[in-house]
Amino acid sequence: MSSMLRVYLVIMLLTSPVFAGELDDCGNSEEARLLVELIRADKEQNRTDIRCNRMLTVAAEAKAKKMAEFGLVVHNLGGSPNTRLKELGYKLPKDYGWQFNSNQVEAIAGGYPNAKSVWRVLKRSDAHRAHLLGELEFYMEQDEIGAAFVKKWESPHIEYWVVYLTKGYEKNQSYSEKFKDILNKASFSLKK
Repeated sequence: MSSMLRVYLVIMLLTSPVFAGELDDCGNSEEARLLVELIRADKEQNRTDIRCNRMLTVAAEAKAKKMAEFGLVVHNLGGSPNTRLKELGYKLPKDYGWQFNSNQVEAIAGGYPNAKSVWRVLKRSDAHRAHLLGELEFYMEQDEIGAAFVKKWESPHIEYWVVYLTKGYEKNQSYSEKFKDILNKASFSLKK
């Protein structure tokens, strides 16, 4: 990761006018951590183990703050979700896509005030449910998660949620290409 990108991320995280809590490996706030727990403990969860990853939580918080800043809930804000993680230094499997619309890792939502309400709506989205509950063999391998929840009162959605759930190239990555036909969540819709 370039030093300029690192400086930008630190400045953005420290100066962004959004409400967030204390960051840990699972989430940046109590609500984000609750969302992670709802995902892990859901009776329909097909994975046996999902580990929290601080690097994914940092990435989720940066993305949530960026969505709040622009008042948008979109996957490709500033590039694809896969590319966002790659630029932050998180190594994804080599067969994940790198195009502008490549997304095998991110779930987002806006306008839901708490973890229970956003989890209900994410479960009603076919693409998000399949991803977050590991309903397909491809997603079953994804076992590292990080989440963020931020509020910005003067922004259109007020609440912004981001979850990264992915399979890393290496287990338990910390701060430190060819595209194939694989699942891509670039187009989705949330149903209220």
